[in-house]
Amino acid sequence: MSESKHDAGHQSPIKTPKQLITVIVLAFLVPILVIVLLSQFVANIRSVDKDSAAMAPDAVAKRLKPVGDLTFADAGDAAGAAPGAAAGKIDGKKIYEAACGACHGAGVAGAPKAGDKAAWAPRLKSGASTLYASALKGKGAMPAKGGSAALADAEVKAAVDHLMDLAK
Repeated sequence: MSESKHDAGHQSPIKTPKQLITVIVLAFLVPILVIVLLSQFVANIRSVDKDSAAMAPDAVAKRLKPVGDLTFADAGDAAGAAPGAAAGKIDGKKIYEAACGACHGAGVAGAPKAGDKAAWAPRLKSGASTLYASALKGKGAMPAKGGSAALADAEVKAAVDHLMDLAK
């Protein structure tokens, strides 16, 4: 066998640079064109009749309606209020027992014990507004609102008032 016959079967159909450029351009454009045409075909199949009952404003609103509602109880609402809150006057002692007593009762993590006049004296000198701010925002190891985020500011202040009364 001669080598010329063997090489003749392995020749490329692309013979000129112009043919090469044409093949490269078509290799990019044809797949893009196919994708665009397919997406248009699928979009037309899935098109919704704008006059159908499913597109009525009330049907759309029903589909978009949230699954649940979030409501906040009023500060005076006894059913949804935080521990210790009653319709009317806030009971600082109950709030203290529910939220503050665990740490301030035993002096956990440096918390001044309830009723310890020596530990509370410098704090009382700083004033009620400073104690309120510390209780609401947290201080040292104590988290904001004593870790009871559900408490209203007025409830935290009532618990602070109770602690101050115990230390006097």
